[in-house]
Amino acid sequence: MLDAKPQTTSAGCPVHMDQPGEGRLEFAQADHPPVPQAKIGVLIANLGTPDNYDYWSMRRYLNEFLSDKRVVDYPAYLWQPLLQLIILTKRPFTSGANYKSIWNHEKNESPLLTITKDQTAALADQIAKRIDGDIMVDFCMRYGNPSTKSKVDEMVKAGCDRILFFPLYPHYAGATSATACDQFFRALMEQKWQPSARTVAPYFDHPAYIKSLADSVRHAYDAMDEKPEVLVASYHGMPKRYLLEGDPYHCQCQKTTRLLREELGWEEDKVQSTFQSVFGREEWLRPYTVDHVADLARQGVKRLAVIAPAFSADCIETLEEINEEIRESFEDAGGEQFTYIPCLNDDASHIAALTDVIEANLQGWTA
Repeated sequence: MLDAKPQTTSAGCPVHMDQPGEGRLEFAQADHPPVPQAKIGVLIANLGTPDNYDYWSMRRYLNEFLSDKRVVDYPAYLWQPLLQLIILTKRPFTSGANYKSIWNHEKNESPLLTITKDQTAALADQIAKRIDGDIMVDFCMRYGNPSTKSKVDEMVKAGCDRILFFPLYPHYAGATSATACDQFFRALMEQKWQPSARTVAPYFDHPAYIKSLADSVRHAYDAMDEKPEVLVASYHGMPKRYLLEGDPYHCQCQKTTRLLREELGWEEDKVQSTFQSVFGREEWLRPYTVDHVADLARQGVKRLAVIAPAFSADCIETLEEINEEIRESFEDAGGEQFTYIPCLNDDASHIAALTDVIEANLQGWTA
């Protein structure tokens, strides 16, 4: 039996519930459309994923990604001919092969999509336990599916009059956090009745996040008979020019490494920052991970561990690039034991840390 107690819309108008989540305005005319019960939306966002690893799926995905001016800011008249005629002719084959090597064939989806679904379910469970109120938790991707627009549409139709948008990037960068927020705001522009909106700030130095990173390192080391001599914190790279133009990403990454080292209680040379995924001829943030691990091996380091603090979920850059390409670089240079420490993914401590961040950002919207 439905609760007969009047609910309210975001404007404070009384609503009588005809069915779960939907009702009639108390003073509306008979032909007024049903009004959803007001609720809060928490929309987490990650980078994105191709729908499959075949040529055309990869080409669509790469075209959307590499056409983003936040990612590649060269003038379109120079960049687009190169992208469309050369890069998107060849790269879908190599990228598709890389995705195929890590693909979740059982569910026919990328590992990033699988993990993000698991994170969303775990966050929804924790939020329901810790925060009072009707809160809808979902996820979107900046590139590929499910799109940001589609999820904003779903939340608004479900009655979300307030949406907390949470890009799952611990560190701010124009090419990650900013472009995700850009897409969220574009989606809001298409709404007839825009919900109130908040975006979550970077959490690269949040104590619970740092502790989760440190615990993942301790857990990995405890399982090994011979401990690694050096821990490399490998962050996704960006052109050095972006740093000089004011992007704070590099500084935030360095702080995470320092806080991680302090949490572990290790000496400074035992935890080192590097940057991966270099693209094009422009100089990027250094040192480059693929070169640095080889240098360490040539300097006599035989046992090495790599962690990827900038990634909230394992993806092509960690499962293929770090655990295959960067591992190979270390071993070819004489390294003997390479350990990749997985991303925090849906680990309980990670979910608890993310829930802490969400709870703080919902202040004033929840009781």
